[in-house]
Amino acid sequence: MLLLEHDAKMLLSQRGVRVAAGVLLTSTAELDTVPLPSGPWMVKAQIPAGGRGKAGGIRVATELQEVRQHLADLLGCRLKGHLVQGCRVEEQIGGGSEAYISLGADPQSGGVRVLLSHQGGVEIESLAQTEGLLQSCVCAPDMQSLEQSLPALLAALPPASRLPLGKALMRLGAAFFQLEALLVEVNPLFLHDDGSWTAGDAKLILDDNALARHPELVEMVHARQEAYPETGFKLQEDFDYVDLDPEGVVGLVTTGAGLSMMLVDQLADSGLGAFNFVDMRSGQMRGDPHRLVVVLERIRQGKNIKVILVNIFAGITHLGEFARLLLQALERVPALRSVPVVARLVGNGLDEAKQVLSEAESPIFLEVDLEQALARVAQLAGGRTV
Repeated sequence: MLLLEHDAKMLLSQRGVRVAAGVLLTSTAELDTVPLPSGPWMVKAQIPAGGRGKAGGIRVATELQEVRQHLADLLGCRLKGHLVQGCRVEEQIGGGSEAYISLGADPQSGGVRVLLSHQGGVEIESLAQTEGLLQSCVCAPDMQSLEQSLPALLAALPPASRLPLGKALMRLGAAFFQLEALLVEVNPLFLHDDGSWTAGDAKLILDDNALARHPELVEMVHARQEAYPETGFKLQEDFDYVDLDPEGVVGLVTTGAGLSMMLVDQLADSGLGAFNFVDMRSGQMRGDPHRLVVVLERIRQGKNIKVILVNIFAGITHLGEFARLLLQALERVPALRSVPVVARLVGNGLDEAKQVLSEAESPIFLEVDLEQALARVAQLAGGRTV
């Protein structure tokens, strides 16, 4: 889960990382009730994407009226494909130099990859690599190993930057491990003449699978459902669902993350947009159609849905039981009764599933072969076969 900058800074500041004072505003009216930090200010659109500055999502204000105008311009607009629902208004950091720090999980080694540079700013990663400014190492995932790696990382840096960068790295490392994060990146990290430092920006990616061990993070997600709808959904329903394309014509009811992603790509090759992604985990249904109902209710919100593709590769799930649950779910979402369903079912109990679905009132087309199922979807939705 990629956190918005405001939430990342709040979590990091609670763990001793110095950040610029700031507030989150979701309307211009809040300027009349929410105290701002000292100006001048940075008005920063909160979206889960980098490159906000180049896209016009980060603006400077020296007067309160400028803050108001920037908020009016940014709130409700789309920036890099994302709707801006809030802006962080924070104190502008003056003086000092810019540096760069990141700690990220390294899948290949199982350790932590550390990147460090005494220069920061836009596109610093690519510039630092070409100009030899980026120091890096991979260490074991614990504070002792990180501390042991510090002298070698700092040795190649200018002497004036070593102490503040070392302190910042250890503080960010502690937060990284405490939060069981996948990535902590600060760019720019401001280094001040007095040896102190401040995180000018913060990128924080958390591991969804670790959230259950962090009640404060779960509480944050629930409190900020509008900012993290997918993670909130997973915490509530215990499976993955993502709205992909509001214009999509194919609703997916699928299991298996990799297979579901492949289906999205194959539909795109046929000229058909998938409305959603879902990894429903049919083995956890246990005779209850709730999960199917939840997914169908989300699909029902699509204004262009022409066909529903069900793809179940059953392991412990009996397909006869699944077929009955599917019919029950369709009955509970009457708005979809006229939408044709292509069901590609593979696994135990297929013959029973065929019998159950043959008695359905809804138009259901049962296919076993994936290519035939996709061809049927293309036929019903007006796409092209590939």
